[in-house]
Amino acid sequence: MGAGEGETMSIVAGAAEEHVGAVTTPAPVRTPHTLAVAGELLRALAAPVRIAIVLQLLESSRCVHDLVDALGVTQPLISQHLRVLKSAGVVHGERQGREVVYSLVDDHLAHIVVDAVAHAEESR
Repeated sequence: MGAGEGETMSIVAGAAEEHVGAVTTPAPVRTPHTLAVAGELLRALAAPVRIAIVLQLLESSRCVHDLVDALGVTQPLISQHLRVLKSAGVVHGERQGREVVYSLVDDHLAHIVVDAVAHAEESR
């Protein structure tokens, strides 16, 4: 049940509680640091090209020229977005000869991206 369907969400003094009918279930308390890190990760994913990169890397590891070919964007732009994703801990690169092959650090963030894309497609 989502908000607006008899369920409301409130955040009070760092703690969140869900109110469903007359029953109040405390949500887990998150530290300000955890919330800040989560916000940074979401900001790192907040560009369409970075979303496309994550979706490509979900399929398989890729080097920059593979991403350029797949996404139709310039190499400098792909490299810039990879730097953002790498500094946010979303991707890591491994040198293989003259190339760096990029892959996702783990699938947690890929699930967020896949769910966001699926939601956007459902909303059409």
